Amino acid sequence: MPYITSRYIDLFTDFGFKKIFGDPDDTEALKSLLNDILKLEDKRKIKTITFKNGELLPDSQEDRKAIFDLFCEDENGNFFIVELQKITQKHFQSRALYYTTFPIQQQAKRGKWDFELTPVYFIGLLNFEVAQFKDNPNYLHHGKITDIYTQNVMYEELNMVYVEIPKMKKLKNELSTHLEWWLWVFLNISRIENIPKEIEDDTIIQNSFLKAEFLSLKNIEQEKYHKNLKVYRDLVNAESYAIERGLKKGLKQGLEQGLEQGLEQGLEQGLKEGVEKRSIEIARGLLDVLDNETISLKTGLDIDFIESMR
Repeated sequence: MPYITSRYIDLFTDFGFKKIFGDPDDTEALKSLLNDILKLEDKRKIKTITFKNGELLPDSQEDRKAIFDLFCEDENGNFFIVELQKITQKHFQSRALYYTTFPIQQQAKRGKWDFELTPVYFIGLLNFEVAQFKDNPNYLHHGKITDIYTQNVMYEELNMVYVEIPKMKKLKNELSTHLEWWLWVFLNISRIENIPKEIEDDTIIQNSFLKAEFLSLKNIEQEKYHKNLKVYRDLVNAESYAIERGLKKGLKQGLEQGLEQGLEQGLEQGLKEGVEKRSIEIARGLLDVLDNETISLKTGLDIDFIESMR
């Protein structure tokens, strides 16, 4: 029997996230979360959602395949890529845009085709704050291709949606929307012992608590969760170590070169060295568990480098 960490599993782990939102036999939680994030009114709400393959292959074999956390399609043919990002990633937004090209290309039809496309949504659930939005207190961002002069939308079908979960800093008694309750659950479910009375009548969120109860998992699931939790904690520790190392280097260099310049250079260098070193350690521990592409996705290391480690 594996050791118990808390009553409920952590939704920032891959296992926890997919346990609640990636169950093809129970899509109520995912539909609820997407409807809340996209602020869809009753007439436009997603009613049915179907899971597609977890990965897509491009037409060219030389191109790398895209691996998604969740890839879904609703009853209107809209595609949804739902990604849980646990720590800051270099070029995150470029990677997100790259991912959206796969379901776009998949819509191509042989023979005569007028290039009509159905909407594609990239939903990034982020356990970090995006540097581009550091001065923006809003945690929800929805981007489309717009005219930079008029701010009018030029193209409706490509949607980039980011949810900066840590920016939702409200206390339980301050929550005012259903989405805020979902984000509160992400941030707190692994730290509480009982379902808050405020959402006892919310059958969807309440059911998510029941599915997230550690002791209700099968033994094999408990083992898998603990392994996944260790990977998640290693990633978080690596990021914390990198920041701490960067700050120390920055302070030292700041005394010699001027505080502002030294902090900036030291933090950048420390982050790079610390994250890379810890990422290699994590990758080494995953070689017997995951394939190269997934390890690359989780650590940010190049696939060729991971192959050389084998």
